Amino acid sequence: MNEIIMVSLVTVLAVISPGADFALVTRNSYLYGRNLGLYTAYGIACGVWVHISYSLIGLTFLQQYLPSLIHLIQYLGASYLIYIGYKTFAQPPVNLDVKSLETTHWQAFKQGFFTNSLNPKTTLFVMSIFVQIMTPENNSVKLFAYSVFMSGTHLLWFALIALFCSTPMIRNKILAKQIRINQSIGVVLAGLGLSLLFTTF
Repeated sequence: MNEIIMVSLVTVLAVISPGADFALVTRNSYLYGRNLGLYTAYGIACGVWVHISYSLIGLTFLQQYLPSLIHLIQYLGASYLIYIGYKTFAQPPVNLDVKSLETTHWQAFKQGFFTNSLNPKTTLFVMSIFVQIMTPENNSVKLFAYSVFMSGTHLLWFALIALFCSTPMIRNKILAKQIRINQSIGVVLAGLGLSLLFTTF
């Protein structure tokens, strides 16, 4: 499978799958309006860089000193994609707290940043991608480009969510169909994980 296509598909599908980030952006956009929804999206995109940073540092160390472990982590990364595919498929609907509280742009940014940077699912998602692409053929410039794509995809998607979900009617339509969306995304993610698993073997 072409590496760029694989990274793009996994990133996009993982980002658009409704979860904690989606719920937070939707809630802030619905309750506080478009601007605070956008600041939440900025925070999420910045939070992704926390995961990228320690993934690159940790995997670079393993490549230099414990290269045999990279193959094990590759298997685990592919297996994790299968797992999150299953979890996404079976995920129950996201319920939002509609209690309106006062908040600021900075608070919305922090909420997005910490929701993403402290999310263990994002940790495993980012590492499962980097462990597949940290090869001798990929230099630091290419890895940085992938990192920008991951963060940028988060920013673009959640900015769109903020723009659309600040309109209650659209927000409700998205949430009403989230089960089918999750099931479709889950099947594709699991399929990508299986493909990577057999390629790694």
